[in-house]
Amino acid sequence: MRRKIALLVLVVLTISLGGYAQAPKYSNEFLNIGVGARALGMSNSYITTVNDVTAGYWNPAGLANIGNQYQGAYMHSEYFAGIAKYDYGAIATRLDSSSVLGLSFVRFGVENIPNTTELIDANGNIDYNRITYFSAVDFALLVSYAKTLKIKGLRVGASAKIIRRRIGDFAGAWGFGLDAGAQYDYKKWKFAAMARDITSTFNAWSYNLPDDMKQVFQATGNDIPTNSVEITLPKLLLGTARKFDFGKKISLLAEANFDATFDGKRNVLISSKAVSVDPHVGLEAGFMNIVFLRGGIGNYQSYTDATGKTVHTIQPNVGVGVKIKYVYIDYAFTNIGNQSVALYSNVFSVKVDINKKRKLN
Repeated sequence: MRRKIALLVLVVLTISLGGYAQAPKYSNEFLNIGVGARALGMSNSYITTVNDVTAGYWNPAGLANIGNQYQGAYMHSEYFAGIAKYDYGAIATRLDSSSVLGLSFVRFGVENIPNTTELIDANGNIDYNRITYFSAVDFALLVSYAKTLKIKGLRVGASAKIIRRRIGDFAGAWGFGLDAGAQYDYKKWKFAAMARDITSTFNAWSYNLPDDMKQVFQATGNDIPTNSVEITLPKLLLGTARKFDFGKKISLLAEANFDATFDGKRNVLISSKAVSVDPHVGLEAGFMNIVFLRGGIGNYQSYTDATGKTVHTIQPNVGVGVKIKYVYIDYAFTNIGNQSVALYSNVFSVKVDINKKRKLN
């Protein structure tokens, strides 16, 4: 059994390193997970109504709606029964009455991955003492700027991204990209557009594989990765939202987002070679602007099971939040689209207003 596990890990490592040497359709996917339990509870339907420090990630234009001099946020979540750990932190400061500067940091890491490339010694014997361990960690730093324009209800913003990715001592990459977004309020409606990786994001990979690992790759029929550039193509996100008030105590916020990609046909609800669109919606019910209940659906998938039957699935998310003076505490229960394999995560985040100046929108 242990031998099978060790060989499986070797195959996964080989495929991962080989994939990074190409220009894949899916790259920098750790930046698509999402940040903040409020947004995750609404199935990432958030680019239109985001008005806090997390806007540096979701839509930098939303930073212009921060109602205080400083605001900070932190989030921690774990995936795959705690194997992968995801951390996010951000801070924003108002520069003047119309502009805001923000810094965001994202880390996604898997620790203690077994390296089984030296599992078999020179005599052909399996020796588990020869297993070593390494980490695969992705980092991103976002520097964001937002400004309220003279056109009533219009805000714009941009985020410059610096990316660092490492796979043990075997491989590493540096990357750079740019996001840009806008928000527009019209009467009771809100609209938004967000262009991610608008210039395309380029990750320059370099490899430092030891000779024994190269020999294992050759023996197992795998290509030896070489220094290369990985490209993340642009994505366009569109959103609309409206808030409904029921008296002075109860409110309901509804938002719909449409994520459009242009890199070929994807397994989403609206799929074509020219453009694929992944819609998702979220709701937030509030009581006295203190307690919040959230929910959303998204991540539509269609696949064929072992019997040949076509199966359609969606991913529901739920969450709650509470505001205590200048502190916001949020929780989300996410990734529950396939409960049979327990792919769910508990996400907690906290946000703090400092030196409050004016009322949030």
